[in-house]
Amino acid sequence: MPETDKHRILEILESCYQGSTTALEFANSFQLLIATILSAQTTDNQVNKLTRKLFAQYPDAKALVQLSEEELADEIKGVGLYKNKARNILATAKILLEKYDGQVPRDREALMELPGVGRKTANVVLANAFGIPAIGVDTHVFRVANRLNLAQGRTPEQVEQQLMRAIPREKWGDAHHWLIWHGRKICKAQNPQCSRCPVNQLCPSKTEEKKEKRSGRQGG
Repeated sequence: MPETDKHRILEILESCYQGSTTALEFANSFQLLIATILSAQTTDNQVNKLTRKLFAQYPDAKALVQLSEEELADEIKGVGLYKNKARNILATAKILLEKYDGQVPRDREALMELPGVGRKTANVVLANAFGIPAIGVDTHVFRVANRLNLAQGRTPEQVEQQLMRAIPREKWGDAHHWLIWHGRKICKAQNPQCSRCPVNQLCPSKTEEKKEKRSGRQGG
């Protein structure tokens, strides 16, 4: 794909989703970290339903560690893998208290040393809690970036690195949200809404689909 087409796609996505942000509800960096851990294999809406109650009672690491693993698991049992997440969240909260005075570190490597925190979660926290340029590659970002040929990677990290080259650094955090919301609203995993897509005419996946249909008609 020509670089001019990539730039145009990004411009259109920006115009459509400008100002969009994470759907996760949080009041501080700790709450965003916990909500992002919980969001793995779970919708943001489901996470918000649980964290509204959880954070009202346990708003920070100091409060949360008062819970036992079983008690926390009971609080979050509406999310996938809730027992593992309860274990990781409590371990993370204890480390934050012991090493960082209860604060969330503003460093990717330090974040990724916390139980249950991978590169995507670390990037989400850096961008949304601290305004540090980063691109968290979740399933939506991975799918949309590959479909639009903004990146062609087989792993989230490959896609992240390619997106970082394609997008100006100061827009990394914002572009993460453009791609997520485009994936949720239009470029869905099943039955993408191509007829409603604002980048339909530039989409290489759509172009390939048209070629296949045309070839099928000619062959018949």
